[in-house]
Amino acid sequence: MNILIIGGAGYIGSHVSIEFLDLGHKVTVFDNLSSGLKENLFPEAKFIHGDILDYPTLLSACRGDASSKKNFDAVVHLAAFKAVGESMERPEKYSLNNINGTIHILNAMAEAGIKYLVFSSSAAVFGQPQYLPIDEKHPLNPENYYGFTKLEIERFMEWYDKLKNIRFASLRYFNAAGYDVKGRISGLEQNPTNLIPVIMETAAGMRKELSIFGNDYDTRDGSCIRDYIHVSDLASAHAAALNYISKNGKSLTVNLGSETGTTVLEVLEAARRISGRPIPSVIAGRRSGDPGVLTASSKLANELLGWEAKYSDIDTIISSTWEVYKVRS
Repeated sequence: MNILIIGGAGYIGSHVSIEFLDLGHKVTVFDNLSSGLKENLFPEAKFIHGDILDYPTLLSACRGDASSKKNFDAVVHLAAFKAVGESMERPEKYSLNNINGTIHILNAMAEAGIKYLVFSSSAAVFGQPQYLPIDEKHPLNPENYYGFTKLEIERFMEWYDKLKNIRFASLRYFNAAGYDVKGRISGLEQNPTNLIPVIMETAAGMRKELSIFGNDYDTRDGSCIRDYIHVSDLASAHAAALNYISKNGKSLTVNLGSETGTTVLEVLEAARRISGRPIPSVIAGRRSGDPGVLTASSKLANELLGWEAKYSDIDTIISSTWEVYKVRS
């Protein structure tokens, strides 16, 4: 297939790009490099510098090579902003990029005749868990504006499925982590807020200490439990999802997680053991809206896509990440 990966220079996007390249697909990356990095681009893939809010440039990209009249078979959309805290402070930024930008993508796809879309959604659409593990039937009640934008995008895609015959796969990620196990990706996340890159920055001396938000949860060690999924496993799910919607001609929404919960303190101890660094930490107060436990059921993804998490044990996640960060220490 000929695939346009929007946001393909970012952390997750670069792993998705190399997955499709490994499978023999043609890849073009469309990215404004606001958080993506040139070092995450691969010579085998074409690159278009553009922004999803610039509709003429986006439409031109979706139409592809006019000289050969060959446009794209599919789009992968990884260009949403994702910082939960920032979304609560700057909803206008998230409205424009995540919602308006996605409408631009859908409209450009419809105008260019592209029929398949793989979208990086989020577990944030669920809000506080009413039961665990969270499956696709769990109530949808986002507690932050970021999660709200992801849920609204899913609803827009459902309408474009009905009205424009654009088949979509919405992949609800849990906690993406790790780096390419073959060491082909080395660009660091910019201003990370997720636990593992923050731990790595502390181990590498880029931060003074790690703040642990709460140690009085009803968990085995008092710290929050999260479901960490290796980014290479996420990438393989994108390929499997595109294969599913193109072969079956129907849309798909699935959760992606490791189905294994790891506490913050367990992640920290694994990082200390693997890096050999002390990694100073302090206990801070709980963050508003943080559930004590959040784990996924990926049963549906396994049944429909034949997908499973192969690299999502915590040691592989930490060791593959430390390989990238330790050269900065």
